[in-house]
Parts: sequence; structure tokens; C-alpha cells
Amino acid sequence: MCSTQLRVGVVTVLDQLPSPPTTVDNVKYRPAHYETAGVRIDKVVVGPFENNAFLLRCKNTGAATLIDAANEHELLIPLCTQLNVRQVLTTHGHWDHIQAVEAARDAGIDVGIAAADAEMLDSYDFIIEADDIIEVGDLRLRTIHNPGHTPGSTSFLLEGHPVLFTGDTLFPGGPGNTNNHPLGNFSTIIESIDRHLFTLAPETLVMPGHGLDTTIATERPHIDEWVARGW
Repeated sequence: MCSTQLRVGVVTVLDQLPSPPTTVDNVKYRPAHYETAGVRIDKVVVGPFENNAFLLRCKNTGAATLIDAANEHELLIPLCTQLNVRQVLTTHGHWDHIQAVEAARDAGIDVGIAAADAEMLDSYDFIIEADDIIEVGDLRLRTIHNPGHTPGSTSFLLEGHPVLFTGDTLFPGGPGNTNNHPLGNFSTIIESIDRHLFTLAPETLVMPGHGLDTTIATERPHIDEWVARGW
């Protein structure tokens, strides 16, 4: 089930009780954002644009991955070290999603990104291929190429679980912004969402790069409205 959203020094609307500023320890010991017998996902909100960074951990093996080294390396990197994160999966190359990449690589954590967005990073360690499987212990993430917000935007589907990490491709209420980015394309992102995301199970939880979760069932009926409004 989904629960708490974390933000450094701020109690968000999802937190009903006061809490101290977020530190490595109280991120580790607060309720998971999503958890089952075999998987735990923690959501940490970082940076001035309140990016969602997701820590995905296989509870059977202890292996872990960070989705988007977005910002606040002073928080994310100690968390990664303590949780045995060995790789960062980058949803796309926009600057607000990559501010902690250099610090991650300096800490010995490999960083991956799709080839079409790779030039947006100063450095990286591996290319994320489309329709590939990335293993995190016993867990399997299937990569989904979702161009539109950027040419290399990538979503990650957690196989065997109703969880999809979409970066800035799909949010509650519509697709990611394509109008204010030189490489964005609205028709491309709509086609990508329709063909590759809206074919997933209705109960699939969408965990985007900013803001709150949604589901495929919630968003799918509104695609014609998005097309009509043009964003």
C-alpha cells in the first residue's frame, strides 16, 4: 500500500502528524511508500522543484536501486550507501532530475540513462535500453521507452507488482510538459502513453517524477481531453 511522502524540513499534506526534518535515519524508519513481503519503495522529495526520488529495495536480497538522483545529494547519497544502492536509473535527462548524478558516481554508484538523453549528462556508466529487464535482487524492472517529454524518457515497470515509475511522462491529470522544452513533442508523448502505458493493468500505480501517485485506470479515460486541450 502507499503511505508517506517525504520532504526535507517540511511536513507535506500527506503527513498527518508533525515530524522532525527529514534525515537519513528518519527516512529509513518511516513507513514505506509501497511495501509487500518482497519489495519496499521509499519516496524522498528533493530539490526546489520537489522531485520524487524513489529507493527500490529487494527485501529478500537487500539489493537496491535509486530512480532519479535528482537533487540534495547530501541526503540521497548517505541513504544509498546505507541501503546498498549500486545503481541509479535515470528517467530522463532534464537538469532537475540529475543534480545528484555526479555525487552518486563519486560514491561508486553506477548511473544509467537512455541513449537519446545521454548527452544531457556530463558523465554516466551505462545505457538503458528499451524493453529490457533490469534486475534488482529478485525484482525485475522492465524498461519502457516513452519519448515525448524528452527523446529518451524511460518508464520502469516493476514486474509482478502494480508499480510503474514514469518520471515526467505521466502525471495525475495528464502528460508531462512538452510545450516549454525544445526537445518535447506533444503528439509523441500522447502516442507513447497510449501505446505503452495505457495498455498496462488498470490497477497499476503510477509513481511520477513530481507530485502524487495515480493509476492507469484513473488517467486512461481522459486521453481525448488531453488531446483536445493540447497539453
